[in-house]
Amino acid sequence: MAGSPPIDHSKIPDFDKDFVNDDDIAAFEKAINAPDTVEEEFITALNDWRPVKQKVKRKKRKPRRGKDETREGIVYLILKWPLLVGIGVWVLTLSIIYLLTRFYIAQYEYWIAWRGKRQRLRKQLRAATSYPEWISSAKTLDSYLGLDLWKESDAFAYYDYGTIRRILRDMKDLRQSIEGDLQDHDSGTTEAHNPSNVPDGSAKGPLAKIEELRRLLEACIKSNFGGIESSRLYSQTYYGTKILLQEFYDEVENCLKLILDTDILSVEEKRVLFKHLHQNFGQTALCLSGGATFAYYHLGVVKALLDADLLPKVVTGTSGGALVAALLCTRTNTELKQILVPELAHKITACHDDTWTWMQRWWKTGARFDSVDWARRCCWFTRGSMTFKEAYRRTGRVLNISCIPSDPHSPSLLLNHITAPDCVIWSATIASAAVPGILNPVVLMMKTNSGGLIPFSFGNKWKDGSLRTDIPLRALNLHYNVNFSIVSQVNPHINIFFFSSRGTVGRPVTHRRGKGWRGGFLGSALEQYLKLDLAKWLKVLRHLELLPRPLSQDWSSLWLQKFDGNITIWPKSVLSDFYYILSDPTIDRLAGMIQVGQSETFPKLLFISNRLKIERLVQKGRKDTRGKGDPRSDGEAEKTRLEYDMWRRDRLPSGSRSPSIQEVYEEVYANGEQGYSSGRKSSSWFGSWSKRGWQHSPATSPNNVSGEATGGREGRRNSRLKELSRQGSVIFGFEDSGDSTDESGFEEVQGGEERYIESTGSELGESEGFSGADDGHEQTQFVEGGRRAVL
Repeated sequence: MAGSPPIDHSKIPDFDKDFVNDDDIAAFEKAINAPDTVEEEFITALNDWRPVKQKVKRKKRKPRRGKDETREGIVYLILKWPLLVGIGVWVLTLSIIYLLTRFYIAQYEYWIAWRGKRQRLRKQLRAATSYPEWISSAKTLDSYLGLDLWKESDAFAYYDYGTIRRILRDMKDLRQSIEGDLQDHDSGTTEAHNPSNVPDGSAKGPLAKIEELRRLLEACIKSNFGGIESSRLYSQTYYGTKILLQEFYDEVENCLKLILDTDILSVEEKRVLFKHLHQNFGQTALCLSGGATFAYYHLGVVKALLDADLLPKVVTGTSGGALVAALLCTRTNTELKQILVPELAHKITACHDDTWTWMQRWWKTGARFDSVDWARRCCWFTRGSMTFKEAYRRTGRVLNISCIPSDPHSPSLLLNHITAPDCVIWSATIASAAVPGILNPVVLMMKTNSGGLIPFSFGNKWKDGSLRTDIPLRALNLHYNVNFSIVSQVNPHINIFFFSSRGTVGRPVTHRRGKGWRGGFLGSALEQYLKLDLAKWLKVLRHLELLPRPLSQDWSSLWLQKFDGNITIWPKSVLSDFYYILSDPTIDRLAGMIQVGQSETFPKLLFISNRLKIERLVQKGRKDTRGKGDPRSDGEAEKTRLEYDMWRRDRLPSGSRSPSIQEVYEEVYANGEQGYSSGRKSSSWFGSWSKRGWQHSPATSPNNVSGEATGGREGRRNSRLKELSRQGSVIFGFEDSGDSTDESGFEEVQGGEERYIESTGSELGESEGFSGADDGHEQTQFVEGGRRAVL
């Protein structure tokens, strides 16, 4: 990449565009500088002899921990510091021994495992600059090391190959039989589609076969079914997995396409099927860790996934990773392909201050960087004061940013278009990067209906989320049903402890055909023991409350939280990265970081591809089985909600009652409207009120339907009214007397992607994944901002 011709930065989309809104920056600065306490009442003196500002002795400094936080007892006070010092010295000793062990393993592999031709082939693999080139080199290395033989055998201890083989055979037989039956009836005859045409005791008809295939798919399309998502299945070779497993994924893909294309199943049956598959299979999320300027390695990871068309829709970022996640989720794929180039370094200018300037600032404020200056420089990455909801509508990707409150006891917060739809992204990005001593805690900002900015969450201040939740997997599972995570981990204090003794995805153990141990068994055993012992002593320090809290922060979670995922990408850093850890990258350095990020992602792409091809077909099935009149897929649903709010505010007579959603639909049906089109009907609903007020006739109420109508038409009308009532209560976000809806709302965005309607859960994850009309049980959760998600 360093040898590539220079790229004209003017070709980068919006490179010269100024997204800064001075009014928004001024509101942010005002919120940061606002006093934390209520203004004191102005009093000149308490009495004639006692002025308010009387001279008193300076009070002793309050301890950082309150009385309720410190333990009592003589033994605790006597042993606290000796234990802290003793354990600290032992942890330091273990760390030194651990580093020496890792050095020994590296030398063992270099001098014993990687010699001769295998060393030349590995250098060729590492020098690959594109995915096809990397695949060719990986296959050559696998063939030379004899790892191809492992792929041909079905047996392996880390997955249920017997069950996988049996289901694969049954699915293939059923699919081929169904396709044969359909080809026999290409003349236009539909008799084969009618189960009544199959006599008792005869061979199965197409409907019976498709039902059996559907049951098989429901049984096997689950997260890690039979162990097929075990990383060990991709850790025995440089490229590829078991032939049986690859055939299984391909056959599931073919069967899902058959289900989508066939007309044997009704649309409703398909809708229920794909809803259940979505709930069982879950979603995939891309998680970008923090790590200061190490976070620019994420750009290479994103570029590799983008070029392979494997970017998940759910993206989360923390600290430095939040900046990359914000860039990713505010740009379309076409824009990203032009932006992710080394010339992007011209826009990365957060660390532009000279040494004297930042030292003066640190002495005065306790922080190296200025929050307001960062807000201005961050606006280009977030396209100005774009909110989480606006970013989702523009790209169809779900942005999540993790931050924690300045109070060490309050829970962390995952900001997204459900929990904080109107929160401004650049304020969340800065808050997630506010490491104590580097950047002071900041106020999150939210956009009002008028377009101005006000403080979010009562003006509380927030800071770096990686101090407690670098990879928020639990929150992602709660909000979006995320069951599979791709983690790009670049934290320098974590990377040094990453070691996989039996190999990792696309990085097998080189000697003994992948069945050995890295560094030999003794080397791997010593590494595991030291790492586990270090974690044990850190937990002892935390649970005995021996650790002090410098800068009012509990730092133990920097090592004691979960940092990896189902697939973990560890871009390999160099020593110079530590020197430039708080410096802006040059074009050459950024080009190298992008290339390293790509190279480390190539070995994981096959694993990711197998997962996403099933997930995307399930999402496509859910999208295709929604009717055109369904407000959840109708692009007018959001517009209707806004129109209704404006009408209620401007035209509703003072002191009068707002009509319920049920009454709105009754009026629609009373006027003879049979279909549902949010944008078309909203004007008639709203106009009718302004002219004559709301008229509620018993004759039009579903509870008082005249007996003159036919029974069939009357039943259909009642069911339609109830369904429209349920849907409307979600679209408009009002409490209604009817049942709540079981599905969330969607709209179409550019490129044919689905998008979320703000008043419900999300398509990715969603709320509806945990309940539905089929279950008969629904719960409603109110999230911050008044939005409602159906759980």
